[in-house]
Amino acid sequence: MPHFFLRQYAVVLCAVILSNCSWAQSPAPAAPPAPPADLDSYVARSMKTFDVPGLSVAIVKDGKVLVAKGYGVRKLGDSIPVDEHTMFGIGSNTKAFTTAALATLVDGGKLSWDDPVYQRLPGFVMYDPYVSHEMTVRDLLTHRSGMGLGEGDLLFWPQSTYTREEIIYKLRFMKPASSFRSRYAYDNLLYMTAGQIIPAVTGVSWDDYIRQHIFVPLHMNNSNVSNAAFRPGDDYAFPHSRVDGKLQVISLEVLDNAGPAGAINSCASDMARWVQLQLNQGKFVDREGRLFSEGQSHEMWSPQTILPTNPPPPALSGLKTDFVDYALGWGLRSYHGRKLVGHTGGVAGFVSRVMLVPDENLGVVVLTNAEDGGAFDSILYHVLDHYFNLSPTDWIAAYKAVKDAEEKDAAETMKKAEGDRAADSKPSLPRKICWRLQGRLVRPHHHPNGKRGLGHYFRSHADYDRRPTALAVRHFQSPLAHPHD
Repeated sequence: MPHFFLRQYAVVLCAVILSNCSWAQSPAPAAPPAPPADLDSYVARSMKTFDVPGLSVAIVKDGKVLVAKGYGVRKLGDSIPVDEHTMFGIGSNTKAFTTAALATLVDGGKLSWDDPVYQRLPGFVMYDPYVSHEMTVRDLLTHRSGMGLGEGDLLFWPQSTYTREEIIYKLRFMKPASSFRSRYAYDNLLYMTAGQIIPAVTGVSWDDYIRQHIFVPLHMNNSNVSNAAFRPGDDYAFPHSRVDGKLQVISLEVLDNAGPAGAINSCASDMARWVQLQLNQGKFVDREGRLFSEGQSHEMWSPQTILPTNPPPPALSGLKTDFVDYALGWGLRSYHGRKLVGHTGGVAGFVSRVMLVPDENLGVVVLTNAEDGGAFDSILYHVLDHYFNLSPTDWIAAYKAVKDAEEKDAAETMKKAEGDRAADSKPSLPRKICWRLQGRLVRPHHHPNGKRGLGHYFRSHADYDRRPTALAVRHFQSPLAHPHD
């Protein structure tokens, strides 16, 4: 009997030892699921359909960069290819960098999201004295100030010589379009203003703070805060726009005086690092330490301004969402039961998309050197459907159908406008300028309230259920359309 118990004890002891030796029992971590097998061909078809000379894609899954590559060419007519290091203007995807920079100051106790702006930025004055006193840092970032859509953007676009300080001073002369905190209206000037709180608090410019506290720690070596820094031979894409019906290379626009709202240039490999950090809630993936706390990550992804959930066009009915919100530098919506955290960006000749799916530990980036959002969104949802295990949808055809309908509607509106114009009237501007306005600024758009009109065609950056609207960065109305409410 004693020998029996001894043998039993030995068996149990061995089992306990082996169970505690994880190295002896645990298999190697499973590799993240591969990206769509047809990704390259799908991207190529999207580029051809939407006439995009070049783009780059990054996919991050479970903390790993699965894709960071370029497609097409940097410049129409040239053969130099886009690669993972080619820089594109990311437009309003810059806004999330500005909020992350502010989050580091909140973590450091140097700032609070709910600090009154005038206490942090001496001389800050809005049109309404009450708003001047009550506006907080959070209000600067959530598009609910009462200013109209794109109010004041002509102070920096087309390129102007105004400084950031001069533009902030002019806020006091801009009459509000609605009451404070009552309505969403996308703006850029207040994001620029928020960026100027950084030098007011730290003594370091927004530009240098982004370099030192975000680009350097993340090893984003192919990113900058101004295309004025580009030199011949640098790896950057050229902007393209449709002028008089034909896609053409256009000049780079320097937006330094609006920097915190949309001036960053970056590439697929660097944006993949940014997405890794975001999905890891501010913690570096390759070492100990954080850029910002988990609490600030939660704050930046929390709803701040509620938007209507208008139904998408019939061709895009699969994008119906349960909610649409603007957070701090990010837009929020749902897609097949998952919360999406994302933003789009647009500057002349470039549009881009960054999308995070925290529940799936998934991030997707698409950067393009043209102005058609159908290209980046068709690629985005193809990737999401793959990882969500959904039945395939031909998003390229769906977005093309919506684009064709919009352009047809815009042509009819223009035709009607020509008929309503006085026959003996003449342009008040030189013909060359009028041609440029017609070729580069007039595009069909939908406003979130369902109205149609003409303007520079980009989508609102918080508009994640594909409701096209005028981008506030360069919002113009045609002579036919009154300014939207």
